[in-house]
Amino acid sequence: MADSGLWVGVLTALTALGASSITARAASRAALLQARTTARAEALREQRDRRRSAYRELMGCAHSFSAVTWRIDEVDAADDRESKDRVLRQMYERIGPAIGDMNKAMHEVRLDGPAEVSAAADRVRDKARRVQATLKPLIGDASPERRDAYDAAFRDFRDAYVAFIGLARGALEVKDEDG
Repeated sequence: MADSGLWVGVLTALTALGASSITARAASRAALLQARTTARAEALREQRDRRRSAYRELMGCAHSFSAVTWRIDEVDAADDRESKDRVLRQMYERIGPAIGDMNKAMHEVRLDGPAEVSAAADRVRDKARRVQATLKPLIGDASPERRDAYDAAFRDFRDAYVAFIGLARGALEVKDEDG
């Protein structure tokens, strides 16, 4: 009878050890999974923050560029050719640095992506360059064709900018991987 009590004790001890081992492995796996989940969430948050910062920088540069181009209203309101040309020259002097800032911001977007947002940022910058190219011929030339070309270039810039904003917003949305 003593032998059977010993066996029961040994079996109970082995069962307890087995259960403890299984519990420890499960707890270890759960802790590892939690650590991976936390690390992934942190990496995604950091990526989103970098993207948001890069996108905002480009948007700020696009706004500064637009502030230069909106001065076309001053040109329209000017009474004489000399006044119109003075404002146009000022615009042309300021538009280059605005595009330079936009170019720098566009490269930041390129680093953080994704690819479709980067391509949209390129289009915004390219359309801004087109506005610049149509601005210079307006100096000294009051022809409606030149002004129409400028207006069309600005509309293309604005459309590219609006498309960029939509893609950037989509890239910042939190996606549920389970659904």
